[in-house]
Order: sequence, then C-alpha cells, then structure tokens
Amino acid sequence: MTSPRDPRRVTLPAPRGLPDAGLLGRRPTAAVVGGGIAGLTAATGLAERGVDVTVFEREHHLGGRVGGWRERLPDGTAVTMSRGFHAFFRQYYNLRTLLSRTDPRLDRLIPLTDYPLLDAHGRIDTFAGLPRTPPWNAAAFAWRSPTFTRKDLLRLSGRNALPLATVSVPETYHLLDRVDASSFLETINFPEAAKHLAFEVFSRSFFADPRELSAAELATMFHLYFLGSSEGLVFDVPTEPFPQALWDPLASYLSSRRVDIRTGTPVTGIGRTRDGFAIESGGRTKNFDGVVLACDVPGLRKIVDASPDLGTEAWRASIDGLRTAPPFLVRRLWLDRPVEPYRSSFLGTGSIPPLDNISLLDRYEGEARSWATRTGGAVVELHAYAAATKDSSGLEKALEKRLHEIYPETRDARVVGDLTLWREDCPLFGVGDFARRPTVETPETALALAGDGIRIDLPVALMERAAATGWAAANSLLGHWGLAGHPIRSVPNHGRIGLLNRLARSRYPK
Repeated sequence: MTSPRDPRRVTLPAPRGLPDAGLLGRRPTAAVVGGGIAGLTAATGLAERGVDVTVFEREHHLGGRVGGWRERLPDGTAVTMSRGFHAFFRQYYNLRTLLSRTDPRLDRLIPLTDYPLLDAHGRIDTFAGLPRTPPWNAAAFAWRSPTFTRKDLLRLSGRNALPLATVSVPETYHLLDRVDASSFLETINFPEAAKHLAFEVFSRSFFADPRELSAAELATMFHLYFLGSSEGLVFDVPTEPFPQALWDPLASYLSSRRVDIRTGTPVTGIGRTRDGFAIESGGRTKNFDGVVLACDVPGLRKIVDASPDLGTEAWRASIDGLRTAPPFLVRRLWLDRPVEPYRSSFLGTGSIPPLDNISLLDRYEGEARSWATRTGGAVVELHAYAAATKDSSGLEKALEKRLHEIYPETRDARVVGDLTLWREDCPLFGVGDFARRPTVETPETALALAGDGIRIDLPVALMERAAATGWAAANSLLGHWGLAGHPIRSVPNHGRIGLLNRLARSRYPK
C-alpha cells in the first residue's frame, strides 16, 4: 500500500514520559467506553504503554459506525452487514497508523482509482488522473468539470473564497462557523450545478444538508481533501468486510496486550471515587484510575446525564448541547444478476434525492465477490444521508427506483436478499456549534473524551477525527501518569499558498 507522500504533513511529537507503566510500581487501570474507531485508538495508545485497559462496548461488535455483524440471507447464506461504505483517504494519517498495528503495509486496503459524481442531468465529474499537488488538483478538477465552466471561474469571488485556500483550525471556525455551507457558497458565486455535484456530495457525507452544515466544516473538509494535502484525491477500501479486515485483527492485537474487551456491555453511569472513577455496567461497579468516553452522541449524553458528580455545570451543558444529524438509511441488495461491468465501484449522486451514492461491493470486497461469483449476481448498496423523512419504508422504495433509473440493468433483477439499516446517531456539525463543542480534555483529571463529534484543533474530519481524538485522549491520561504519549499527524494546519495566507491575515486579522 502507498505510504504517505506529502512532505508538508505535520507531526505533533509524542509527549515525553516513561516508556512503560511497569516502571511506575503499579500499572494504572483505564476504562474505555466505546469500541468504535476513537475508543479502539485510545485503548491501543494506553495498552502500548502498559496500562491495564478494559473496553466497554454497548453493541455485540467492534468498530462503531465502521463496524459489521453477521446476518443471513433467506437461503441461509451467512453474510456480513455494516453501516455502509467508508472511504479510507490517504491523508487519514492517524487512522492508518492504528490500522498498521496489525497490517504494517496496509495490504488489507486497496485503492479505488475513481469515484465519479453524477447529477440529475447525467453530467459526471471524475477524480481519475488528477494531479496530487494543491492547488493544481482542485484547479484541474474544476477545469475539466462539466458543471464548472470558464465563465463560472471568472465569476467566482476570490475575496470571499479566500477562506477556502487559507484554512487554519481553530481560526477558520472563528471566522465561518456561524455561516451555513450553502450560504457561503452563494457568497463566493459558486455555480449552482457545480455546487450540487461537487460540494453537496461531500457535505452530505457529514450526514447533513448543506443548509444545516457549518461553513467552517465545509472549508476544513475542502482543505483536508483538496487544498491542504498532496496525497491525492483517490481513496482506499478494505478488501473484506470491516470485522475481518480491520477489527478482528485489532481485537487480537489488543488482547495480546492484556486488554479486556467486553462487547454487549453498556455502561450506565460513572461515579467518582477517592482515586478515580467507578464504572457502572450490568448492575456491577468496577473502579478505574482513568476513563476515556468514546461514545456516540446519544450514548455520551445518556452516560453524563446519569453521572451527576462528573464535571462542571458548563461542561455538562456542552455535552447536553451536542446535536445529532438527521437519520440516514443504508440498504443492501443481493441481486440475481450482475451490474454492467463498466459501472464504477462507487458512484456519488448529486441533486438526485433521496439517493446519495451507489456502491458495488462485489467489485472490491472479498465476501461479496465470492457470493457474486458463485451465484452470478451482484451485491449493491444504496445510501440516503440526511433523510428528510421519518418513513424508512418509503425511502427504501425511492432508493430502489433511483437505482433502476441510473443502472437500468437492475430493473429486471430479482432481489435474492436485502438488509436495511436506519439510524439517527451521527454528530451534527451545525452552524455555530464549534465554540460549544466539548474538547478531549475535561474538567476531571484522568477523564477524557474521544470521537468524531469531539473538538480537536486540527484539520481532520470523520473517521480521521475519531482516530485523532483517540490518540489525544490516550495522551491525556498517559501524561497524567507520567507516561510517554503518541505522535498525532495531520495535513498542514494552514493554507499552502503563502501569498494567499498573507492576504487572509490582512483581511481577517486575529
């Protein structure tokens, strides 16, 4: 697998300290609540320094929103279901560092060379063959886009668009967080067709309508994927379902370091003790020296609400103020015939509601490929992000109708099996939320937060934000005990064009 290529990537050095907790005389104990990316990262960071770690996970599987579990098709075939497609970009340094613990060369990830974007008029944008280096990557993308003409380029308001090329966290949030993404694009005269095709597809990957998404999040995302990184615009996907490719190996790795992983074990509350914390789970209480709360938003709110002794009034209010994005739906279909061979493994759709993308799992995932080879069929996944309805059954039918319109060869296909997932538990990065968002550090010594909804002042997003906060949470507890931490990486936390950075400083002084 390709190693990081960007010479400007940033590394925050590991905090100094003792290399192993065995040198302390008594190994500290830590509870990690949540077995998603953030929690597993924190558990890894702590366990590698010799801390005795217990992971509590509410579900019966690991991975959180990138987890998977076993299901059966009507004919009895065992299959793995998940919460849907995820793209592992090359600039996800902290996530890839975690995965490399069990896959040093990341051989269990393979590249998708393109992920075309389709709009309602049949126009397609593509990422294949673009230069990697900013700003030429974004310029080449815009230049050849069927929805972004030369006339549109001349109409862009360079002055108002300056924040897109000069992202710095947290400054960008101070500047743009009270503006919604859709309004911001209007102020820079971004063409309507291109807005639907390029920006809306990506903004909806945050599970939010652009009218509800913070413009600062949009700008940071643009920086992370386009103007802040020269890792390229293509991404990787696992060669097998998430449990087999990612989390089962990591669970074995952690178990070899004495980590006690308890799935199907929700935490109901946390109490204070003289020396640490008491974790309440399954009617029992166990004491720990430190805690990392790496839950989803509803779970974090519930635990803090049930733990009245934790934190300050302001901190508890920041937890209570976290919002969830609108619901999303993942529908997976096992069809009795293949999709045309020239179809892409992943297709993003813009202005074709309620469909947001189509994934062909048998093109890259071993389990799905084996099923398709054996049956002559196809495994197709449909996504609807930020659903505007509470009627999931009606949404299922609408998604399948769009599939038949875009891929007509599926109209006469028989559905051999189908599974649907409907959830409303992703964080909302709404307008004005940044200043109120809780950080990794908390008012409690040896209690840290982690997750993609937790604030960390680096240009990271989605899975990479979960991993970055996981490493940071581990470092917080390790530092408290005088143990060495772990480095954290990111794309540069500033624009890559010096002249534009100077213009931004003159126009938006701190």
